[in-house]
Amino acid sequence: MPDSQPQPARSPDGDAAAPPPGEGALVLCGARLADGRVVDVRLSGGRIEAVGTAGSLAPGPRVDLTGYVLLPAPADPHAHLDTALTADLGGPVPHGVEDVQRRTTEAALLQLGHGATAVRTHVRIGDVAGLRALEGVLAARRSLRGLTELSAVAVPRLLTGAAGADGLAMLRDAVGMGATVIGGCPDLDPDPTGYAETVLALAAEHGCAVDLHTDGAEPARLARLAAMAGGLRPGVAVGPCGALARLPRDQAARAGQQLAAAGVTVVCLPQGDCGVSGGARGGGAWCAPVRLLRAAGVRVAAGSGALRDAANPVGRGDPLEAAYLLASHGELAPEQAYEAVSGWARATMGLPEVRVEAGFPAELLAVRGQAVAGVLSLGYSRLVVHRARVVARTSAVREYGDVQATVALDLPRQAPRGGDPS
Repeated sequence: MPDSQPQPARSPDGDAAAPPPGEGALVLCGARLADGRVVDVRLSGGRIEAVGTAGSLAPGPRVDLTGYVLLPAPADPHAHLDTALTADLGGPVPHGVEDVQRRTTEAALLQLGHGATAVRTHVRIGDVAGLRALEGVLAARRSLRGLTELSAVAVPRLLTGAAGADGLAMLRDAVGMGATVIGGCPDLDPDPTGYAETVLALAAEHGCAVDLHTDGAEPARLARLAAMAGGLRPGVAVGPCGALARLPRDQAARAGQQLAAAGVTVVCLPQGDCGVSGGARGGGAWCAPVRLLRAAGVRVAAGSGALRDAANPVGRGDPLEAAYLLASHGELAPEQAYEAVSGWARATMGLPEVRVEAGFPAELLAVRGQAVAGVLSLGYSRLVVHRARVVARTSAVREYGDVQATVALDLPRQAPRGGDPS
């Protein structure tokens, strides 16, 4: 039966699929919301059309979400997809356009399976590779349209002095090509203040957002950046700021107050540093002091950073793991930790707010579980909705050997050899 015709409800692990845009509504039925309500949610035209009590919405193509928590989809505000999945290469990382496009596509789909329907990826420009890596990322962005949203941050190495002239020219070219965010690492330039001034001026000229790497080890430098960035629209983000966790508490709190006053967002990396800002493993904490920054009034979002590259060979790119780490380390309550990878992350990226309410964008993640805390702890089975379409499913099956304890507790048991599952 075609997906555009009424169908019986099926589980997220079945083969029911959302209709293409414009071909009717899709109903997610029996989903539990974060507040505990069990509802049906009808999606159409890229948005949430209606939310009603379970069983109340009109028939149509349906996906049964009984046993799942339905949440606004995560977004990743800090990724490095151009170098992702290169940890095992055993040699120089190739930066040809097709190489980067392939890596970026594979990594973006991996993150989509985790639930991230939007990703901001930092892309190095200049040096030997020139603009080829950016060209590869932009090609991946075009090919993935309809599945996930990619935005590219152009990251030049140098911008000041004679050596920075080429970097500045290339940065202008990158914006012309389609980079929507200007980034970089002022701390690695001989003139960090000049670097930041150049980025902020160019962003103001082109109406771009700014997303800069800094470890935050120099509070005075961070204060100057905050003073320069105040009021810039569409906004300024810095990260991962892991060194703030190693500063005396009063210094870190003062830095947080200055960032908050300027409206600068901090993007932390709970899953590990990305290596660009000079932070090193073994040098102490690399995640920013989120609880302290939040107390100072800073908006803090959480990104994935490196995804199985030289900076983090075991990176997962999983926003739920980032939220889990924030919650398990006591930086945020589980609901706030999830907000750091969803609502606060989307706001950092300039994306519209998502709520499971009528009229909001249909960017959703359903995870098997009963509440947000459980989802962060054991969120393996997932269903991802982008623009009102189911675009990814992950089904995790756990079975146990057939012994007295599993029988008594009615746990799922392994199939007997050569037979059907019990």
